[in-house]
Amino acid sequence: MNKLFAGMALGSILSISAAAAQAAEYAIDTEGQHAFVNFKISHLGYSWLYGRFNEFDGRFSWDSESPQDSSVSVSINTASVDSNHAERDKHLRSADFLNVATHPVARFESSSVTTAEEGALKIKGNLTLNGVSREVIIDAQHLGEGEDPWGGYRAGFEGSTSIRLKDYDISMDLGPAAQEVELILSVEGIRQ
Repeated sequence: MNKLFAGMALGSILSISAAAAQAAEYAIDTEGQHAFVNFKISHLGYSWLYGRFNEFDGRFSWDSESPQDSSVSVSINTASVDSNHAERDKHLRSADFLNVATHPVARFESSSVTTAEEGALKIKGNLTLNGVSREVIIDAQHLGEGEDPWGGYRAGFEGSTSIRLKDYDISMDLGPAAQEVELILSVEGIRQ
């Protein structure tokens, strides 16, 4: 009987440990405005044009002990592009660029997460933009995690990647200095 009880106790401990080792699920905190999808592109090679997407949502899973078990999924409303200039934003929504009438949503789905030097992360996945899916790698950093003042638990990350416009069938000629867009990401998630 003692052996049976000991076996059951050990089985319970192992199953609890396995459950604890699974990556936790987080919802990206867009409601509280603690997440940003920004971009920058060269303007004629003379300066930088900055912008952002105001509407997006997503989820990620994270386990600081096993980053390789993590994943990310984000959807972006492409019509929410905001470069702080109404006429330019109208042009960015047109078929010359984001083609929001035909492709109203851009998506990123991770396929793997690996650790790099000094705790940096490499998040590989597919970015679908303007109806084209391409593999990208986001260079990311885990900024921290912990309890918040409202009884929740949060984790935060920043990251960046660059994409070539022509890879997403965006052929508007902006000159040789403006063929790549840098995406700059800041994400805080609330554990579910």
